[in-house]
Amino acid sequence: MRARTMVSVAVSACVALVACACGPDKAKQDTDAKPSQPPASTRAEEPSATPSVSARTEKPSAEPTGDQPAPRTKEGAIQRYEEYLHALGREDIDTVCEVAGPAAKKAQDQGLGPCTSTYAAVFQMISPAQKKALRTATVDPQRIAVRTPDKIEMPVEAVRASATFSESDLGSYTLEYLKNDWYITD
Repeated sequence: MRARTMVSVAVSACVALVACACGPDKAKQDTDAKPSQPPASTRAEEPSATPSVSARTEKPSAEPTGDQPAPRTKEGAIQRYEEYLHALGREDIDTVCEVAGPAAKKAQDQGLGPCTSTYAAVFQMISPAQKKALRTATVDPQRIAVRTPDKIEMPVEAVRASATFSESDLGSYTLEYLKNDWYITD
């Protein structure tokens, strides 16, 4: 039971860090308990205009290439978020940090460490059953909120998987259309 509690707390903390759902006071509390990290690689600092090869291998016909932008649609955002969920389940740090790059950069700027370090810790805290469920998770389009054509909210309730996820397990995210693709920004 203690291990489960630690996993929930750690995943919640990392979700808050990466999603930047916490305020500056919470971020300060988190940094007080952790040693400071060296600067992150430039990969986590800005989203790449060209998706990584590993990020684009699941559905190549529907995904953008270096020459074509991602669909600037609700469906395009869902597809990108599912790509992130699947990568989280596979422990694919490159894809996770690419999709979550802007949110990870905000967290790093608050002193919470680079994306690769943060998610390496997250991967260790997700149970095998949750990882397996994330690899095939989908998103219910009826449960997402389109705020603007460039900003879509992905609540945890929209995630359909063989395991149940809560706000403290996975969290809710905001995806924004930046540099011809969808990225987690909050």
